[in-house]
Amino acid sequence: MATGPHDMDAIDRKIVTLLQDDASLSLAQIAHRVGLSQSPCWKRIQRLEKAGIILKRVALVSPESIGVGLSVFVSIETGDHSSAWLSKFAQTVTAMPEVMEFHRMAGDIDYMLRVAVPSMQAYDAFYKRLIDTMPLKNVTSRFAMERIKSTTAYPLPPDPRNAGTPKKKG
Repeated sequence: MATGPHDMDAIDRKIVTLLQDDASLSLAQIAHRVGLSQSPCWKRIQRLEKAGIILKRVALVSPESIGVGLSVFVSIETGDHSSAWLSKFAQTVTAMPEVMEFHRMAGDIDYMLRVAVPSMQAYDAFYKRLIDTMPLKNVTSRFAMERIKSTTAYPLPPDPRNAGTPKKKG
C-alpha cells in the first residue's frame, strides 16, 4: 500500500497529478490517461486515499466571485510557547472561518495566517476578534495587492526508484 512518495509508482504519480489538476475527471477519463482499466484505477485511487496521500477532492472557488477577495497575511508573535497555550490558540483560530491557512513557523515569527475577507472593515473586525482571544506579543498584517500565482497542486518529486536508471537514447 502506498504510504508516501517512495511507495508510489509512475501510475500512482500520474493519478495524483491528474486529480490535483482536475478532481472532476471521471474514473474512465483517469483510467484512460494512465493506461489502466477502470477497476484497477479505482483500486489505486482508493489505496491513495486510504494511505492519506489524497486527502479529499474539492471544488476551487474564485474568492472575488463570492465576495472575499481581500487576502491578508497575518504574522503573529507570542510570548507563551507552552503546549496548553498552543492548543487553545489553535482551537480558537481554526474555528475562525476567515482563516484559510494557519501555520506554526520557525524563525522570527511564531504563526502565519492567510485570511480571506470581503473588505478592510471586515478584516478590522476579524483582527479585533483575534487579539481578544488570547494574549499576543505582536500581530502584523500584510495585504495582498494582486494574486500572481495560486495553486493547490503540489509538485511531485521524481520516483526515487528510477533515479539511477539511465535513459535510453533513441
